[in-house]
Amino acid sequence: MAAFVLVSGCFTGGWIWQEVAERLREQGAEVHPVTLTGMGDRRDEATAGTDLETHIEDVLRVIDGVEAPEAVIVGHDYGIHPVLGAADRRPERITRIVYLDAGMPQDGDTAQQLVPDEEVRRQLRDGRPGQEDDSCVPAPAAGGWQRWGSTDGLTDEALARLTGLAAPQPTGTLTRPLRLSGAVTALPTTGVLCTGNGLSIAMVEDMVGIGLPQFQHLARPEVGFFELATGHWPMLSRPEELAEVLLRAAEGEGHRITATGEGKVPSYLCPFVLDVPELPRERTGRIDLYVPDALDALDALDVLDEPVGASEVSERPLPAVVFVHGGPVPADLRPTPRDWPGFVGYGRYAASLGVVGVTLDHRLHGLDDHERATEDITEAVELLRADPRIDPERIALWFFSGAGLLLAPWLAEPPSWLRCAALTYPVLGPLPGWGAVDPRFLPADAVSTEVSTEVSTVANTAGRLPIVLTRVGLENAEIAATVEDFLAAAKECEADIEVIDVPDAHHGFETIDHTDRTRAAVEHAMRSVLERLRG
Repeated sequence: MAAFVLVSGCFTGGWIWQEVAERLREQGAEVHPVTLTGMGDRRDEATAGTDLETHIEDVLRVIDGVEAPEAVIVGHDYGIHPVLGAADRRPERITRIVYLDAGMPQDGDTAQQLVPDEEVRRQLRDGRPGQEDDSCVPAPAAGGWQRWGSTDGLTDEALARLTGLAAPQPTGTLTRPLRLSGAVTALPTTGVLCTGNGLSIAMVEDMVGIGLPQFQHLARPEVGFFELATGHWPMLSRPEELAEVLLRAAEGEGHRITATGEGKVPSYLCPFVLDVPELPRERTGRIDLYVPDALDALDALDVLDEPVGASEVSERPLPAVVFVHGGPVPADLRPTPRDWPGFVGYGRYAASLGVVGVTLDHRLHGLDDHERATEDITEAVELLRADPRIDPERIALWFFSGAGLLLAPWLAEPPSWLRCAALTYPVLGPLPGWGAVDPRFLPADAVSTEVSTEVSTVANTAGRLPIVLTRVGLENAEIAATVEDFLAAAKECEADIEVIDVPDAHHGFETIDHTDRTRAAVEHAMRSVLERLRG
């Protein structure tokens, strides 16, 4: 029977594992719930110097005291940071790492990057996390736990217990970078996903299936997955189920990710959420144009307050919307994004509303290809502006998913022709495992860029650029954090942003969530973009 080392997340301690530990011991397992320095009944031991390294040392002492030759080590939430730090130094003692509703931090990452509470994350960034004592982040009040994770499945009694036993989180545990030698990467892992908190096995399969390089290691045979239909604290809401899952994980069980092409159609090749007309396209190089027919074009010119006769339509240029696919997308992936049903659908939908829909294949194939992809977009826009059918001063750029970072250069210095930018389930900052990103491609920084002129310093150049942002409620936590950081920065500089929320939708919802809400969200976003092309 395996030994288990259990490390909990923010504000909690070893006490939170009580019921899970009892059930594991009933099955004959050796169990070590860890109470980290400053947490649980050790809250009085925290000092100004308590940080992630302190907690890694705590876990190492527990590992060294395990009687069994090997242990399964479990990290919940923030707990995965000290778990990985300790496992990296004692890989010979660890038989499996379990990520319990946790992120995937890499060398150099800090836990504050994944703090879900927007206000706390901003305070940590500004160096003022505590109300009176900056050495700790105050524990949530009774009604504040949902800002740190889904409370689905928790009884009132469990919530009261969570609040009553919570301890302030030492700031250094969230701000000190995790340092890994690489030894931990060879260890088998299991992900336990709490679907009530927004992530499922199906979503992980989609991320792997689309070819995103940072997720490819999740398809290794030594990586397994389980789902629990509950919120972020399963040790309180589903202790029996969690104990069973941990026992099965220790035996190497768990769902293995199915690679694309082995009987599964990836989500990006499923049908578009809207039933749009079968309009033809014009293909030139990397660019496809969906040009409206005469009646749709006439309607668009009327909407744009430019009433003309049908005979004049062919002589009047129309606005264009450029749809920029996400990434990184492998260079050899076929079909390429402009042939995916979702982007074909967007292009045709725009044309059906009387504007030119544009899709393109850009070269965001790797994590350092943002400059090259921007060059492709720039080239496409130059071709569009030279097309007599297109109004050179009425163009919108619409970015999806990982292309969100590509907004930054246009946001820092919006050109006159760019009348609107749209973002749909965007990634607006580097995700764990991406490493450093060129500062020119950080939208949260770009939105508040100061530009000096002969007259004055303009602190809000982005305020001139309307932005329509579609945010999904069932987003990956790491991606959602980048969106909240961007919105916080945009709010500070009073940028012109309309946020369209789709609470029950996933990342890539246009081809996986065919509901009235998702259809309405696509229609709403398109109409908002077209309205902003009027000016």
